[in-house]
Amino acid sequence: CSSLAIGTTTGYRLFSLSSVEQLDQVHESNEIPDVYIVERLFSSSLVVVVSHAKPQQMNVYHFKKGTEICNYSYSSNILSIRLNRQRLVVCLEESIYIHNIKDMKLLKTILDTPPNTTGLCALSINHANSYLAYPGSATSGEIALYDGNTLKTACTIPAHDGPLAALAFNSTGSKLASASEKGTVIRVFSIPGGQKLYEFRRGMKRYVNISSLVFSMDSQFLCASSNTETVHIFKLEHLTDSRPEEPPTWSGYMGKMFQAATNYLPAQVSGMMNQDRAFATVRLNISGQRNICALSTIQKLPRLLVTTSDGHLYIYNLDPQDGGECVLIKKHSLLGSGKMEENTENDLRPPLPQSYAATVARQSTVPSTSTMPGYSEDGGALRGEVIPEHEFATGPVCLDDENEFPPVSI
Repeated sequence: CSSLAIGTTTGYRLFSLSSVEQLDQVHESNEIPDVYIVERLFSSSLVVVVSHAKPQQMNVYHFKKGTEICNYSYSSNILSIRLNRQRLVVCLEESIYIHNIKDMKLLKTILDTPPNTTGLCALSINHANSYLAYPGSATSGEIALYDGNTLKTACTIPAHDGPLAALAFNSTGSKLASASEKGTVIRVFSIPGGQKLYEFRRGMKRYVNISSLVFSMDSQFLCASSNTETVHIFKLEHLTDSRPEEPPTWSGYMGKMFQAATNYLPAQVSGMMNQDRAFATVRLNISGQRNICALSTIQKLPRLLVTTSDGHLYIYNLDPQDGGECVLIKKHSLLGSGKMEENTENDLRPPLPQSYAATVARQSTVPSTSTMPGYSEDGGALRGEVIPEHEFATGPVCLDDENEFPPVSI
């Protein structure tokens, strides 16, 4: 969640998301037109591009050097690409290809997958848990979970009644969120076991098309956006927490009565009663457009980022303690000159207290003194910053080494 990649009719652009006020364009390429897939390996110089001109071909570039690392062609159109520091996954309508990202060799082909017209799949960004999730059925909400490291099927999760519409892993690869085409219920499962941990109700009145499902980096929050104007943020409370005894009030008494009553109700009814509502929401000014969301910590404060298909980035403040309606603080244009469009009214609002950051700051137990030189890291992180060794898989992709990836055409 530190950089943004967009494909356009003229090529693609990469932006840094290290500041609220300023949108830094890291790179722009106009070599390939009509780019509909652009995936960057975190904040490195490796980027994977697919264009409408050659929808069956994947091109891998070192954009900082302006060189092509390799390209692969497939039997049908590429629908999506996912990558972490260990694996690169290419999803076609009825097959999935898994490459080793260190040398781009093809490790595994999963053939005859159920028809997946949208290329729905998710890959854990944690290379130690390179789990891959994709639809196990075209008619029901079955999730196929595959271990990208051992190259074996992990399990099958019966997640929803209807076909799947969205999948997302948390940052450690220990949880998987899913939504069906109805878009009314979002469920979270443990990985690799597949047990249901949480169930959130997005809405009951209308079916929606959920276009984006994403965890915060600390796995405390889950964000869902759709083709409606509302973005929902759910809070993943600890299931093992023992809540303090409520005071002997009427509301507390009725709450206990209600909780006890659910034990005698049919599972479907009691399950619906126990579902949590949204912790925080955003009401966009637009509706009907596809959008992508991210929950990130920018300048030490929790933010919700929403990028819309008309080429705008909206940045909201998120209150991780009280939730409620998130406040829009900046709007950026991604397709213009790169200058920001300010929301002057909200700019007058005093900044949120610094203490908010403590609840979402990602803790690192690994010292950052041990570093791996030779890896080009720019844009998403501070310029010149060296990435800690624990961020890499064993034998990392050294993109600054000319001999690591000799240009090949396959």
